[in-house]
Amino acid sequence: MFGDMMGMMSKLKEAQKKVEATKERLHSVLIDETSNNNKLKVTITANRTIKSITIDDELLQDKEMLEDYLILTLNKAIEKASNVHETEIAAVAKEGMPNIPGMDMFK
Repeated sequence: MFGDMMGMMSKLKEAQKKVEATKERLHSVLIDETSNNNKLKVTITANRTIKSITIDDELLQDKEMLEDYLILTLNKAIEKASNVHETEIAAVAKEGMPNIPGMDMFK
């Protein structure tokens, strides 16, 4: 029984390392989102760090419209990045989890 516990602890530490490596890799996964009229483009990482924002000159003439486009486009980009992030982390965590009866958290 003690050996099983040591094996599980080892497997959990390995899974934790894989999760951390995945989080680090997600800094290089880029997600692009563009406004409906293609006048605004946002690029963020899967860790939800904004990398770039490109704004068409036309939007610079209307502050309120620019703000609306930024909010909508950034929110869509963040949602996509969050989905990628959660999917990747869940896959790595599930892969590294020891088989403990009653602990079916990642189904």
